[in-house]
Amino acid sequence: MYHAGMASSGQAVLPPFVRLAAHEVRWRLLGELARSDLRVRELVTLVGEPQNLVSYHLRLLRSAGLVNARRSSFDGRDSYYHLDLERCVDALAAAGAALHPALRLLPPEPTLPARASAAPSVLFMCTGNSARSPIAEALLRHRVGSRAEVTSAGSHPKARLHPHAVRVLRQRYGIDIAGRRPRHLDTMTSRRFDYVISLCDKVREVCPDFDDHPQRLHWSIPDPGAISSDDAFDRTASEIDTRIRYLQPILFREVQP
Repeated sequence: MYHAGMASSGQAVLPPFVRLAAHEVRWRLLGELARSDLRVRELVTLVGEPQNLVSYHLRLLRSAGLVNARRSSFDGRDSYYHLDLERCVDALAAAGAALHPALRLLPPEPTLPARASAAPSVLFMCTGNSARSPIAEALLRHRVGSRAEVTSAGSHPKARLHPHAVRVLRQRYGIDIAGRRPRHLDTMTSRRFDYVISLCDKVREVCPDFDDHPQRLHWSIPDPGAISSDDAFDRTASEIDTRIRYLQPILFREVQP
């Protein structure tokens, strides 16, 4: 998709990612979506451009496969836009290789600090705290260990974890969360967090205020419990794990070993 070649005249052909990202508005949209899933009206405010212009550039980014959209589970008339970081990695690699073969670099694995003066604290939220947020909690803890303080909670916690969530973590990642129980968001409001990450559109609308003003991120991920199949939970866990991998450099970018 991002193959770069030469025009018949011998003139270099700009790689698609370079042509797309070189536009100021599109670059700003990519930057905002690299941080969090957002709705059009939020992007309009953040980039300070008219809605019709923002929508036009979003269509171009979607056509290139760099951005996708999902209907909001809170308001089906609305959509959340998400930057596909995996495709961006491929696109950047292709752009580098178009300049010189040695610049087709593989994405590095996240580097974790050997020690930190203060471990970043992260709260994951979804409505029931029975599937998406406990999966995210378990996967981040699995990847970074004690280098971060990780927990999860829900606005309307279920009585128990979804059995498919327990199954997918055990079978695919070797993580056992069978002994834990869903928690209520109200039990978290007195705690300090550096990052509060919502994984469903409904809980984003009711997230309580936290005194220390943590960074708020949103991942618009459908509830696999609405389908309740092995495949749905496998896809959800895979998407969350990908997002966790790209979250790690953000959590530790200001931490010195």
